[in-house]
Amino acid sequence: MVDLFEVRIDLIGKEWQQVARSLDKPWIACNRIAAEGGKWTGNEARRIEQLLQATELGAEIIDVELSTKNLKNIIHLIKKSAECLLSCHDIEKTSSFDSLKGMVRKQLEAGADICKVVTTALNFEDNLALLQLIREFPDTRLVTFAMGPLGGISRVLCPLVGGDFMYASMEKGKESAPGQITVKELVKIYGMVRE
Repeated sequence: MVDLFEVRIDLIGKEWQQVARSLDKPWIACNRIAAEGGKWTGNEARRIEQLLQATELGAEIIDVELSTKNLKNIIHLIKKSAECLLSCHDIEKTSSFDSLKGMVRKQLEAGADICKVVTTALNFEDNLALLQLIREFPDTRLVTFAMGPLGGISRVLCPLVGGDFMYASMEKGKESAPGQITVKELVKIYGMVRE
């Protein structure tokens, strides 16, 4: 049912390594900063240190924000043993399509293996802009969707229009971002699409 897990260090806390060791499938390590919707409250050096520890524990993908300081050095360290997912999160709005394209270009120039652009939908059209990004970069591994109550359609459609994967909550009440649906709901929707 789930092919890839995300270990949110900022949400799990001290037990994150224990959680990571218990996984029997590939996983992404993420330690999201508050400015991009996360809960990390420690210092930046410790945040990055924990992401690099995740590579030692077997994380296949490390999610680090494009806005991270010393990004070039961090990407170099990540790529020694994992893929680098560079992410951008706008927790207030969805920028223009040209701005969204610019974000992906910056992620690719920085050395991303996977690009992730997440915004907040203020209207239905915001979903379309994010999904169009996938078509704009056909040879790029890209995950893009909108958060919030108006962003649900982009979450469901992202993998169906060529996005690399999608995030879902293991159960109701355990969502890591506004508008996230559960694995069960996502599987049910994709099952109907395949029928």
